[in-house]
Amino acid sequence: MREVAAEFERPVLLFSGGKDSICMLRLAEKAFRPSDIPMPFLNIETGHEFPELATLAPGEISRNKLQTPALLGAIEEFQFDCAIGGARRDEEKARAKERFFSFRDSFGQWDPKNQRPEIWNLYNGRLNPGENMRVYPINNWTEMDVWEYIKREQLAVPTIYFSHERKCFRRGGQWLPLPPAHTDAGQPDPYAGARPKASEPVKKLVVRVRTIADMISTGMIESCADSVDDIIGEVAAARVTERGSRADDKASEAAMEDRKKAGYF
Repeated sequence: MREVAAEFERPVLLFSGGKDSICMLRLAEKAFRPSDIPMPFLNIETGHEFPELATLAPGEISRNKLQTPALLGAIEEFQFDCAIGGARRDEEKARAKERFFSFRDSFGQWDPKNQRPEIWNLYNGRLNPGENMRVYPINNWTEMDVWEYIKREQLAVPTIYFSHERKCFRRGGQWLPLPPAHTDAGQPDPYAGARPKASEPVKKLVVRVRTIADMISTGMIESCADSVDDIIGEVAAARVTERGSRADDKASEAAMEDRKKAGYF
C-alpha cells in the first residue's frame, strides 16, 4: 500500500464491508501509522445489499446501482488512477491469473496477456493518461489466511458470516436467500427474477456465507459455525472454493474472466 501511495497521484481503497475489505482496512491502518490513511474509500452499491453490511462501511463517495459500470464511472468521475481491493488468487481460476498490480487499459478492460512482470518486489505502476491500475495487496493470501488474520487482529465482521436462521430456496445447485418482500406496487420489483418460482419451495435453514456479493448472487451454505474458530475449522475441511457459492460465477465457465475483461474488479 505504501508503494501505491508513492507511485500514484489519486489512489482509492475499495471497501465492500466483507471480510477481505475489513482486512485491507486494518492493513492500511498499519501501513500508514501514525498518519491517516492517505486515500479515500469507495463503496459501490448494487441496490441489493445484505442489511448486515450497512453498519460496517467506513464511508462512501459513490452510491450507484450497477457494480461494473458504477466502478468505471466512479474512476472516471473522480479521476482515480489506482483502485486497491481485496481480491485473492485462490478465490477463482480467472483471479489466479492476476498479479499484485493489475493493469487496465483506457476502457477499464483487463487483458491477462498484457500484464507486467513482477520481479521480486519491484512493481511497474507507470500509466498513460486514461489508463488505470488495480492493486491487490492480499493477492497471495488464502481464505484460511484471511480468517486467521481476523482472529489475530480481533476484527469485527458482518454477522452474516456466522450461522443464523434464514429463509432460502434451492436454485442452480445452491441455496439462495429469500429477498425482502416487494411492498411498493408503484415501483418495479428490484428483485424480479431473483424470487423463488413455484417449483422452488422456501425453507428455513441454519446457514452462513463464505463470500458476500449481493442478495441476488450470493449463495448460502448450511453451517453451524458461529465463531471465528469454528469457521477456521470449517475452511480447513472444505473442498470447494469460497466462490463456489456465487451464482454470478456460474453463468458460464468463463463468467469471471468475461466480467473482468469488461471492467469488473
